[in-house]
Amino acid sequence: MRRSLFVLLTIVAVLFVRVPVRADDLVLDRFGDYLEALRAQAGIPGLAAVIVGNSDLLWAQAFGKQDVDRSIATRTNTPFQLDGLTQMFTASLILRCVEEGSLSLDDRVGRFVADAPEPNATVRQILMHTSEGAGFRYRPERIDVLGGVVAACGAETFRAKLARSFDQLAMIDSVPGLDVVHMTPDAVFSAPTIERYGRVVDQLATPYAVDSRGRPSVSRYVALALTPSSGAISTARDLGQFVLGIRKGIIVRPETLALAWKPAVGADGQRLPHGLGWFVQSYSGETIVWQFGVSDNASSSLVVTVPGRGVSLVLLANSDGLTRPFPLAAGDLTASPFGRLFLGAFVR
Repeated sequence: MRRSLFVLLTIVAVLFVRVPVRADDLVLDRFGDYLEALRAQAGIPGLAAVIVGNSDLLWAQAFGKQDVDRSIATRTNTPFQLDGLTQMFTASLILRCVEEGSLSLDDRVGRFVADAPEPNATVRQILMHTSEGAGFRYRPERIDVLGGVVAACGAETFRAKLARSFDQLAMIDSVPGLDVVHMTPDAVFSAPTIERYGRVVDQLATPYAVDSRGRPSVSRYVALALTPSSGAISTARDLGQFVLGIRKGIIVRPETLALAWKPAVGADGQRLPHGLGWFVQSYSGETIVWQFGVSDNASSSLVVTVPGRGVSLVLLANSDGLTRPFPLAAGDLTASPFGRLFLGAFVR
């Protein structure tokens, strides 16, 4: 399947070269066609996509089925599990604490979390997936300790702060974890709010395992509770709102974002592939900032932004075919045919 994806992508790249750079509608139409071809090649049952510009959503399209057995088409406001994309929100909450002066990136996590598995690791190291003397290693579960750090820098829990971020950005179809629907109403999560979350969860895309012949079978989500590294639920359109909020300075200040989108540097002075919550790399002279999520045989996701071009991509899928087949944890977006398609179309 990976060879077929490579061949298809090569054809796509050749065709995109023939598209005039300013023919925006034509580029977007062709992008959608090739994205659908990649989805079919990867055996993904349902895929939702949006492209965000400098100030608003430029394009949105959904492909395939969010529920194959009931023949329910995917929509751009279909809720999906975000998996590893949850850490983008965790990073934004940490960076807010830093801006408020209640936290330093060089604070050791043991200061805030008594039973932290790596008490001497700094907040910066956890967000950048680095450690003293060991360099870079992408382990999303390390992020989970930051839930206690976020809670320690204010009066609210990690979940409550995430929910307030959703509300601030009018992300009305986003839910801070599947388990929130079983909570007892309180001052933060009122009964109407929990009921609204329940309606979103009822529309959650059905997860699928896909065999080698591309045949889907219903599976189950692994993330049944919210953690700082996984469990948030959202839609492609809502994530587009998050991307806009980040870029407009609504979430964190521009200078803070610039710091977050700067790659770590190893002990030997070598540039590492991750910043504060996001992968960061260079492509054709442009900085590319991105993050992915995956749950085996259930879901996958990808967000890519190109700050210098003012364009971002959000992809959400209800199988692991969007990211699992490709070694993205090494920090190179071009390992993904979906990533290369976007870069070939919008970063030339």
